[in-house]
Amino acid sequence: MNKGQISSLSSISRRSFLALAGAAPFALSAPISKSIPVGIELYSVRDELAKDPMGTVRAVAKMGYQVVEFFSPYYQWTTAYAQEVRKLLDDLGVRCLSTHNGPNALAAGGIDQAIELNQALGSKTIVMASAGTVNGIDGWKGIAERLSQAAEKLKPLGMRAGFHNHKMEFVQLEGKRPIEVLAAGTPKDVTLQLDVGTCVEAGYDPVAWIKANPGRIRSIHCKDWGAGEGKGYQVLLGEGDAPWTKIFEAAEAAGGVEYYLIEQEGSRFSSLETAERCLATYKKLRG
Repeated sequence: MNKGQISSLSSISRRSFLALAGAAPFALSAPISKSIPVGIELYSVRDELAKDPMGTVRAVAKMGYQVVEFFSPYYQWTTAYAQEVRKLLDDLGVRCLSTHNGPNALAAGGIDQAIELNQALGSKTIVMASAGTVNGIDGWKGIAERLSQAAEKLKPLGMRAGFHNHKMEFVQLEGKRPIEVLAAGTPKDVTLQLDVGTCVEAGYDPVAWIKANPGRIRSIHCKDWGAGEGKGYQVLLGEGDAPWTKIFEAAEAAGGVEYYLIEQEGSRFSSLETAERCLATYKKLRG
């Protein structure tokens, strides 16, 4: 997700596995679970959020979103304001289960502030949504170490660290994919939050990635991507190249998904209409 500088906001039910020789691929079965909540990454409605944070949260709740994920500007909030937002969420019956953060929020000097704000919001996962500038595979090993240290600090609090991928993490660098370095170099309680669109754009199979990391794909950004002129990230959910039915099945059979988050970079519709249309499509895709 490309999050530039945006003004601070003030102020299936049946799962089956084949165990052949102890390590055979699992069999996906339908129907998939109906109980997993669906939310929205609020970057999708960033224009409205910047103008009216509370009103925007009310609007997406009215559409039927059960979860919201706040992104980096929330890090500038006061604890008192985060508590006001939490009260609104509680009144609406909506939960904040994770937040998106810059690398500083999981560093030694910034994690305490992130913990305080996430606890105020009710969030249990602090996701690194961008690693910043990283030099080579050794640099990615350093990011894995930072995530591991954060996970150790968060675990006694009943919280987790997470990492949200972009295209670059699925592209080979020095013969390795950075996302594979991160997965191998972090404990299993570090969530690998899958951004489907960027994975597909990189030419990597999101279903294969989910199967390769059982139990760690606890949240998924349902963002589509389509090859061809005029497509890219401007397509709505279901209009691109992502194999959504297979993704949902894999996520729920092995990925350990706890909630889905719809995300949109932009489209031919307004951001709120886009959010509403994508939610309607999500419900059709999952049945």
